[in-house]
Amino acid sequence: MDREAVVELWQEVEGLRLHGWQAGPTKAGPKPAPVVFLLHGGGVDSAELSWCDTLPALAASHRVYAFDWPGYDQSQAAPGVSSLDLYSRLLVGLMDGLGVVQASLVGISMGGGAALLFALTHPKRVERLVLVGSYGLQRKAPWHFLSYCFVKWPALTRWSYAWARKRRSRTAWSLQTILKRPGSITERLVDQVSAAMRQPDVGLAFQSWQRHELQKSGLRTVLVDRVGELQMPVMIVHGGADSLVPLAAAREAKAINPAIRLEIMDGCGHWTQRDWPDEFNRLVRDFLGS
Repeated sequence: MDREAVVELWQEVEGLRLHGWQAGPTKAGPKPAPVVFLLHGGGVDSAELSWCDTLPALAASHRVYAFDWPGYDQSQAAPGVSSLDLYSRLLVGLMDGLGVVQASLVGISMGGGAALLFALTHPKRVERLVLVGSYGLQRKAPWHFLSYCFVKWPALTRWSYAWARKRRSRTAWSLQTILKRPGSITERLVDQVSAAMRQPDVGLAFQSWQRHELQKSGLRTVLVDRVGELQMPVMIVHGGADSLVPLAAAREAKAINPAIRLEIMDGCGHWTQRDWPDEFNRLVRDFLGS
């Protein structure tokens, strides 16, 4: 990120010390600048890893915040189970602590699920909602039973992280699951992900969330049937080649609520904002400014 434009900050919510970044003006003329929160996903993700190209791009017109969820990057880990309910509560606390009454939310994957739950629970606090390869829209995980078995074996999960981080080439290879556009797996990105994978306790918070969400017969949190309740402007951004959250889930949400704007990024995988950052940022800027 452009360190001259982005400021590091800390907030305490529910006894947890959360690390984040902020950028952009506090005022837009005589009025407060519109606010947007960027919510990262799971795995080894973080606010900086997901949003390093998006946060500065939105800061010209918005006050932008991006925080690490508990147990990710520099944020304190939460005791007990990691869940979307926890993340939704923490977002309330972050907004209250920062004096933000209403904000737009942009959430990727697990962060999209948190954004969607928050928008359904606190609709008056959400100006606009952007769901990116969002959790909460699908009813089952791809290869659901195998995924269920995998997350129930912590030793196997730990081994997979250890295997991927042992060699830089393995880290780059693992990114092919979520990045599909030619040239998107850059040296810079591999460096960033490699550094994230070397952090102590990496992946533990995500594993807790996975064990909570993946049930034998399906996913615990399925919110797609409720998208018709959303009254604020909503945009779904989805990679056309997303193998983690199938495009069919986004299409179902659009069918349930035709007012949703669906943008399909052709040739992109699950991590669209790192797969094609310029186009992703253009779509989000256009939507937030419309």
